[in-house]
Amino acid sequence: MMNVIMREIGKKLYELSREFYESVFPPIDMYEEGGELVIVADLAGFNKDKISVRLSAQNELIINAEREIQYIGTKYTTQRPLKIHKVIRLPVKIKRDSQVTAKYDNGVLTIRIPVDGSVSIKIE
Repeated sequence: MMNVIMREIGKKLYELSREFYESVFPPIDMYEEGGELVIVADLAGFNKDKISVRLSAQNELIINAEREIQYIGTKYTTQRPLKIHKVIRLPVKIKRDSQVTAKYDNGVLTIRIPVDGSVSIKIE
């Protein structure tokens, strides 16, 4: 009886830890460069066709990705996320009708969004 209880507790802890991991993953870098907001996300192991990116009306960038992991043999532990749903509140106002670009290369997704009202200031 105790083995059954411990096994069920272990399953629940695994599910909770996976949900937490998927909510904080992936690491994101964000910076401004040349009038654009650049967002870089590590999405190693995801197929480009299974990644979607969109901008919301609330000035948020939403990244969704899914994958299936096939195991051969006995699985002991899994730390790689199977799905990602990341909502990133953008720190600047963006140009709504501008060309947003995204590139996925070697597991890294780079998104470039033109910033509204970006002005370079020369320091004398």
